[in-house]
Amino acid sequence: MWSVLYLMMAVAAWMVWRERDTARIKLPLIVFAIQLALNSLWSVIFFGLQQPGYAACEIIILWMAIVATIIVFGRRQLLAGILLVPYLMWVSFAMALNIAIWNMNT
Repeated sequence: MWSVLYLMMAVAAWMVWRERDTARIKLPLIVFAIQLALNSLWSVIFFGLQQPGYAACEIIILWMAIVATIIVFGRRQLLAGILLVPYLMWVSFAMALNIAIWNMNT
């Protein structure tokens, strides 16, 4: 599933990037980079550090960053924003699982 999601994310970022108007694409690509970093950080916290509580807090921030990315991408290229919706849905599912695991272990 992640392969498909990352492909869709890459296509969405490319669609925004190809405008090549630095003033218009700077913010959307910065927001995209932030959510991508948060995506990687969640795996480190949840799997590496085995801290589901901290990971739950982090994935909520990740979820908000994805929503922000959808908004700023959608303002530049509607399809680019739409391409990120399955990613948001998958992270929503992962967030529910993360919180459930955290609750079962406290």
